[in-house]
Amino acid sequence: MSYVFAAHELMAVAAGELNDIGALVGSANTAAAASTTDLMAAAGDEVSLAIARVFGAYGRDYQAFGVQAAEFHERFVQALRAGAGAYGAAEAAGASSLQSLETDLLGLINAPTMALFGRALIGNGANGAAGTGAAGGDGGILIGNGGNGGSGAVGGTGGAGGSAGLFGSGGAGAAGGAGAAGGVGGNGGAGGSGGWLFGAGGVGGAGGVGGAGGGTGGIGGNGGSSTGWWFGPGAGGAGGEGGTGVGFGTDGGAGGAGGVGGANNSLFGGVGGRGGAGGGGGTGDTGAAGEMGFTGGVGGVGGAGGAHHFLLGAGGAGGDGGTGGAGGVGGAGGNSAGGDGGLGGDGGASGAGGAAGLLGTAGHAGAGGGGGVGGSGGVGDVDSTGSGVGYVGGDGGTGGIGGGAGGVGGSAGAGGAGGTGGAGGAGVAGTDSATPTDGGKGGDGGGGQGGAGGAGIGGGGGGQGANGGTAGVGGVGGAGGENTGTGGDGADGGAGGTGGHAGAAGAGTDGGAAGGNGLGGAGGQGGAGGDGNVGSIGKVGSPTEPAIAAQQGGTGGDGGAGGNGGDGFLGVGGGAGGTLLGRWWRRNGRCRC
Repeated sequence: MSYVFAAHELMAVAAGELNDIGALVGSANTAAAASTTDLMAAAGDEVSLAIARVFGAYGRDYQAFGVQAAEFHERFVQALRAGAGAYGAAEAAGASSLQSLETDLLGLINAPTMALFGRALIGNGANGAAGTGAAGGDGGILIGNGGNGGSGAVGGTGGAGGSAGLFGSGGAGAAGGAGAAGGVGGNGGAGGSGGWLFGAGGVGGAGGVGGAGGGTGGIGGNGGSSTGWWFGPGAGGAGGEGGTGVGFGTDGGAGGAGGVGGANNSLFGGVGGRGGAGGGGGTGDTGAAGEMGFTGGVGGVGGAGGAHHFLLGAGGAGGDGGTGGAGGVGGAGGNSAGGDGGLGGDGGASGAGGAAGLLGTAGHAGAGGGGGVGGSGGVGDVDSTGSGVGYVGGDGGTGGIGGGAGGVGGSAGAGGAGGTGGAGGAGVAGTDSATPTDGGKGGDGGGGQGGAGGAGIGGGGGGQGANGGTAGVGGVGGAGGENTGTGGDGADGGAGGTGGHAGAAGAGTDGGAAGGNGLGGAGGQGGAGGDGNVGSIGKVGSPTEPAIAAQQGGTGGDGGAGGNGGDGFLGVGGGAGGTLLGRWWRRNGRCRC
């Protein structure tokens, strides 16, 4: 049995080209008709007239045949176009019937389960609409992936992912909506559960960003659990980032906590989901005139790792803590000293590792978040009286404390690094006057504090103490007074920042290493001495008055002394080693090995 394959698009193109050919042939026949159907005789004799009539008859016969050929050509083109249309209609009808066949067949299969359980037997769940926070639909009971959740509205929670059936993956949770001004960001949606026999859990959604004005970031959604034997669960969602301080009187918002990793419920093998990372803290706002900058937000806590609930399998790793927000810049002096820099936000604590199955290992704890950078001190203002001392620059802000210890059970998480101290504000020069003036003193730099090591099987090392901030530069001494006035002394440089505290060593089987000593801040540079004034010009002598000698210029002031560097703190000692179980047995006479 033979089959005919036809492409209706190509047939339609061929019909158009044939129509153009017929038009060209018809135009040529019309142009040749006058010269081929009515010939002039070469002479007046009978032979010439007979020859002209014969050739004229041939021309008229050709034109008659041409008309018939044109009619046939037109009918052929019409038939070809009709055939192309018929093939196209038949193809469309066949495709429509096949498409509806799939829908109709699945409708027949899913009808009983929809009536009994309100859920299809085969098919993927629908996705939630964006901006509504709607949950994703569940997948088919037998086969089907869960739908993804819809993103949250302003400050709203993101939609949860739909669950899968026997075979399929859970839907992803949606991100929470960003917070309104000063408001909390929405929490992320939870991931959907994976297939009961085969499939992964869905990933949790990220928390929404906190609103401007110190709003806290939303919490990340938890990862979906899994029972499948072949694919592990999804990871927990990341925590939202804290809001940024805006306007006077606003600290940075705290970062949102990371979501918990999905649990693994398989009988053999697999790993729990990783916890989500904590969100970073928001930046503190700049201080008002002469006031301290505002504090950076605290970093979010890392999410705990997912647990393994059955025979053989490992727990999930904990999420890392969020970084603390930077401190705000101190306000510039308004006829006063500059404001101190804001404190850097503390780093978030790390998430604990997930619990293991009966024969597995616990998950590792995440790393603690780093402390935020301290804000810079504000600039001192010029004395308004024209004869006073320049105002002192603000001190640099203290760096934030490193993240907390890791969870017990897994390996300890590393302590976060202490934040860098902010630079001291510059002192402003004294003004010129008859009385010498001193420049303003530079502000002191601030030092950060190291984070504590986590507790676990192996004790984590203490966090490194941050270096002291750089001391501010001393102000420039004022210019000397008129004639013999002595230049003012330069102001003393600011004192170096105090070195950061060493982090404590974590407790465990092996003692953690002691934290490093913080370095003392560098001493400030002494201010330059003031320039002596130029001596007055001597008077020329006359016959009646003696000449007066020129007077000597004033002596320049001494430069100010540099500030002393800050002292570093001693590191804390390592944690005590744990007692081994075998020693207890030997000591009590219960072991002969």
